[in-house]
Amino acid sequence: MDELSERELPPTDASSLVDRYYTRWYKPDVKGKACEDHCILQHSNRICVITLAESHPVFQNGRTITSINYQISANCCRLQNKVSGKSKRGGQFLTEFAPLCRILCSDGEEYTVSSCIRGRLLEVNENILRSPALLQEKPSTEGYIAVVLPKFEESKNITVGLLTQKGYEEVLLKRSAAQPDKS
Repeated sequence: MDELSERELPPTDASSLVDRYYTRWYKPDVKGKACEDHCILQHSNRICVITLAESHPVFQNGRTITSINYQISANCCRLQNKVSGKSKRGGQFLTEFAPLCRILCSDGEEYTVSSCIRGRLLEVNENILRSPALLQEKPSTEGYIAVVLPKFEESKNITVGLLTQKGYEEVLLKRSAAQPDKS
């Protein structure tokens, strides 16, 4: 075995970039749809990354995502969102219930992903259009759905109605306890 200098040893802190710089917030049962949970990764600079929580149905039962569509209605396509300048002018304004995209799975199920927070849409992830599997393989990094910037005056209140990691784990425990035992 080769001797490694102290400089070459891997860091002992195994936390990911996301875990170090973002706070995870969860919105369970979005729009009253059971288990359709979303995750909001909030950076200290107010920027929020919208993705799916690990318990979302797209991650269950071996589902495969066949397509992701940012065309919300005949007059609204999130891909047409254009922001400019320091204050990110021109970005589409989203309410917490605003749809961001639709996900179609190979079993015919379709899921609508909502913003879950109020703010200005900064960008959508066009990479998941070409590689929908990224959403399932790397939901917190390359498979994110969108980036939203809350209004400055609302930034301290955006987590109202969202759960912390611990609160979300409690919701998952209650769900599993409520499911009948299949043994």
